[in-house]
Amino acid sequence: MTILLGCRPLAQEAAALRSGADDPVDAVRRTCDRIDAVDGRVRAFVPEPGWRARLLAAARGLAETAPHGTGGRPVLYGVPVGIKDIVHVNGLPTQAGSALPPEELAGPQATVVDRLLAAGALIAGKTVTAEFAVTAPGPTRNPHNTAHTPGGSSSGSAAAVAAGMVPLAIGTQTVGSMIRPAAYCGVVGFKPTYGRIPLAGVIPNAVSFDTLGCYATDVAGIALAAPVLCDGWRAAAGPGRPPVLGVPVGPYLDRAGDEALRAFRAQREALTAAGHEVREVPVMADFAGVVEQLFTMNRYEVARAHDRWFARHGALYREQTAAALREGQPIGDAAYQDARERRAVFRERLAADGADAGIDLWIAPAATGPAPADLATTGSSIMCLPWSNAGLPSLSLPAGRAADGLPLGLQLVGRSGADEELLSWAAGIERALNGMAGERRGPTAGK
Repeated sequence: MTILLGCRPLAQEAAALRSGADDPVDAVRRTCDRIDAVDGRVRAFVPEPGWRARLLAAARGLAETAPHGTGGRPVLYGVPVGIKDIVHVNGLPTQAGSALPPEELAGPQATVVDRLLAAGALIAGKTVTAEFAVTAPGPTRNPHNTAHTPGGSSSGSAAAVAAGMVPLAIGTQTVGSMIRPAAYCGVVGFKPTYGRIPLAGVIPNAVSFDTLGCYATDVAGIALAAPVLCDGWRAAAGPGRPPVLGVPVGPYLDRAGDEALRAFRAQREALTAAGHEVREVPVMADFAGVVEQLFTMNRYEVARAHDRWFARHGALYREQTAAALREGQPIGDAAYQDARERRAVFRERLAADGADAGIDLWIAPAATGPAPADLATTGSSIMCLPWSNAGLPSLSLPAGRAADGLPLGLQLVGRSGADEELLSWAAGIERALNGMAGERRGPTAGK
């Protein structure tokens, strides 16, 4: 079953609201109607009693206090946003996809929410997450086919945007929790450089990797939201020449499935035809060691993040989450420190390999293939793993469809701190990919 509604892209929605061509109360009514129409089947939002009345009241309050002239309205004025349910929002409980008492998980409102509200956004509600952003999936379905996973752990945020319920949603990535759901759900997902968005007010998974990001339907929407969310955003120079693209050949790329690799070849051909130089760069010969290093750090950190909660409420944790915590508990400080040192070496080597090859962006499949027809899994994060390990900014663009009609994604990875350049170049790459035969179909009504 396909469940895709029409919803204006973020940049168009925000422009209409800022200009006064649209009213935030009317926009919220449409948002609520869309959520009512499809979320019973997609299940992207955490149930919230009285959510429509809350959201309409917030819209009325915003309209009443808006500047008389449209020029003073902030960039996200009246835009409804979904917030992943490991991010604290004042007045809404944080459950983190778990059965733990919400009062145990309570905390001050997240900095990212403060920034959204200051920019005029409205909180549409909490979106479903895998339990504690680990691997135990929530109830969310893929809007392109509800028998398939939307990915994880930012499942609800990706699905809410893909289904047309909201034009913008916030997620997090530790290994592949932004980029993979974006690919599976056919939207644009942006994970900035590690540390570009403050994590204050977010329940941790693994603090050396956790990164806030956002979803929209196109690069223009991401480019509108990113300066609001990220620290120290600067105006990027015009894209100028097309970026030189690097293909990371070797055991990492071999982890992609046949269908993803076939699509990747077509994506490369489209980009070459559009004037991009694509260079193959042998990297990560020791990829198995990189995987082991990341998971040593990840499991050590997630176990310690949950020390107190797991000791008090261990019986309430789901099997997959409890297993991850138990894997991390016996990892000692020495092994953890060794893994940290190996990561530093990996980061330096990867940066040097890219610089020596003269590339501007890495490109790779965003996932190993289309979303699996299995609601008990969130899919594999392996295609995102090295880039998250290096803390690099990454973006997933919709890029073709699998044989079963489900979306596929192309992952773009920039240099550390060069988020602005990544988004600037991504717009041209998006145009080239949209010209691929059979790329993106328009939204179709649920049936």
